[in-house]
Amino acid sequence: MGLEKKLSRLKKIIFHMGSVLVAFSGGVDSTFLLKVTSVILPANKILAVTASSSTYPKEELLFSKEIARLLGIRHKIIKTRELENKRFTANPVNRCYFCKKELFSKLKALAKNFKLNFVVDASNISDKNDFRPGNKAKEELKIRSPLQEAGLTKEDIRILSKKLGLSTWDKPSLACLASRVPYGKKITSGILARINKAEGFLRQSGFRQVRLRHYNGLCRIEVFRKDIPALMHKRNLIVEKLKRLGYNYVTVDLEGYRTGSLNEVIKR
Repeated sequence: MGLEKKLSRLKKIIFHMGSVLVAFSGGVDSTFLLKVTSVILPANKILAVTASSSTYPKEELLFSKEIARLLGIRHKIIKTRELENKRFTANPVNRCYFCKKELFSKLKALAKNFKLNFVVDASNISDKNDFRPGNKAKEELKIRSPLQEAGLTKEDIRILSKKLGLSTWDKPSLACLASRVPYGKKITSGILARINKAEGFLRQSGFRQVRLRHYNGLCRIEVFRKDIPALMHKRNLIVEKLKRLGYNYVTVDLEGYRTGSLNEVIKR
């Protein structure tokens, strides 16, 4: 199916929903979904909701506020408390289920209060290639995923976002900070804060797409393969900074950045 047909299908899906609450992170996918929704439905039939927690960088929260303002969409910030849930902090392989269960339950309640027909998230077809235990919570609570229903891939969304003039069309992929911690290793606010500071420093050093995988006193840096030489060129500065943050050993993943690398252990 061509891009224009997929976009047309998406618009029809949203139109027939009538009113929606959009789970909005401010990333590529949710910004595109919110933009298309804002074109199809009246403003009073849309509510964008962003969750604030230790797993979500504060700068992204501010970014989501600005995007919602620019799109002229009602925007609500809610607090989620994943770190108070021992089933989440124990970090089992289905960790995401507990996070999504809390989030989507709160979104469903909000949608009911605001008299909105559906809660939608921005999952796309490409997400089906990765291990996503949060999908179980989505199914249980009947959360819709219009981008998937329309057959849109991540690349489709970037292309269409550029055509729509969205600044997020080439924004680096986002993921919950807890996804940097290997399964079975307890998640704490201190660990998440350290990861956030380290990744913030790496981005400030010129690496737009970066992941820092946390292994107690060791970290594993992922950037695009083409950026590894530049990373090595700045290695002294990077090592010094990350050691100050508490990492005794600083390593680089020679395979480079890829989505869901921690899940490779599960697949093997």
